[in-house]
Amino acid sequence: MSPNTSLQTPPTERRLTPRPPRGSSALTLAAALLGFALITLDASVVNVALPAIGGDLGGGMSGLQWVVDAYTLAFAALMLSTGAFADRVGSARAYALGTVVFTLASAACGLAPTLGVLIGARVLQGVAAAVVLPASLALVRQAYPDPQRGARAVALWAAGGSVAVALGPVAGGALTTLWGWRGIFFINLPLGLAALILTARAPRAGRRPAPLDLSGQLAAAVALAALAFAVIEDGPVRVVAGLLAPAAGVAFWWIERRAAHPVVPLGLFRGRTVAVALGAGASASVAFYGVIFVFSLYFQRVRGESALMAGLMFLPMTALIPVMNVLSGKLSNRFGPRVPMLIGQLIALGGLLVLLLADERTPTLLAAFLLIPLALGCGLSVPALTAAMMEALPQERAGLAAGVLNAGRQVAGALSIAVFGALVGGGVGFVRGLRLSLLIAAGLFALSALSTVRLRRA
Repeated sequence: MSPNTSLQTPPTERRLTPRPPRGSSALTLAAALLGFALITLDASVVNVALPAIGGDLGGGMSGLQWVVDAYTLAFAALMLSTGAFADRVGSARAYALGTVVFTLASAACGLAPTLGVLIGARVLQGVAAAVVLPASLALVRQAYPDPQRGARAVALWAAGGSVAVALGPVAGGALTTLWGWRGIFFINLPLGLAALILTARAPRAGRRPAPLDLSGQLAAAVALAALAFAVIEDGPVRVVAGLLAPAAGVAFWWIERRAAHPVVPLGLFRGRTVAVALGAGASASVAFYGVIFVFSLYFQRVRGESALMAGLMFLPMTALIPVMNVLSGKLSNRFGPRVPMLIGQLIALGGLLVLLLADERTPTLLAAFLLIPLALGCGLSVPALTAAMMEALPQERAGLAAGVLNAGRQVAGALSIAVFGALVGGGVGFVRGLRLSLLIAAGLFALSALSTVRLRRA
């Protein structure tokens, strides 16, 4: 699993691509891998730094939630259209543009004098990340037109995301302790520059006319943003957002029904396997991202650990994710995706229930090891549910399917942070809010596992 993003397949480019020189292929892969790892890392590296950001810039729990969700929501909302954008301008150009904007936005985050500026810069980071993701994988495919070499290259590209997820909390803790919270953003500057330099040798594919459903994309973005405001904010803002979210959702449905080239064809959701895979992916993201968010606060606010120690406490959990990704692929090849998908969901469900034991007196190291079953379950189920969705749709719709799956998972993760943050920051107390959050995630996983059981055997 790359909990941050499962494999996103870009729109297929139906043209003959000249075989690039070997050195160019290797450099292109390095550039794509670096860019993908960078945007994946930025989705999780900030969690451990949240107490330090709050202490410096203020803003309370809702402000800290927006520091995470501003990036994730922008990333998720625009991911539906950025594949088509990369086709229109060319993947190398799109990748370079996204990397430049991401790097400049990172500098703005590091220099932010107020929480509002930081949140705005995080939105810009998310927009850029949504462009980088499909363009980076398209670059890999162009650089390795041979199917066998291409498959190995894509596997390396995906591994970069898994490694970034594993290193995110640790890197965030180390940078916050040694450099301050601004360091988690400034580190992106040399990495972004390196990615741009490597991209100079990437093959330049021609542009291809690709329809953009701008009205549908706008309606989706408004609906998601309003939903997040309704959960995170309070008072009149919550009321207005609560009315705007369903209105924008209805507008999105109406637009997509009538659009010649909808950003999300509504017929995609009629297949049972697709619906189950989307629900399972959302459940995994709610559990994984939500738990990392609240336990980052738990380790520092409840257990009194430093940012560095809090980051290290996630290492036993995240280090096992790439191993489970590999195991999931092997089990899917032998038994079909339904088996590892179901086993992973049941392990994750048990892991969430075990985490209910954590309270103010739980030793920090024990709490870190209690996180492991959740990682094992998510790491096993997400690659399998991705495979199940891809197998349920024609090959020519693989890019659309992966885009919708990734966007759904990102949105679910963002909303889990909004809801869980409201619970632990509310009047019920942190530990009780933590347990309510875990029960919500466990309930979603139970429903997901029940739906998976009812799928036809592969």
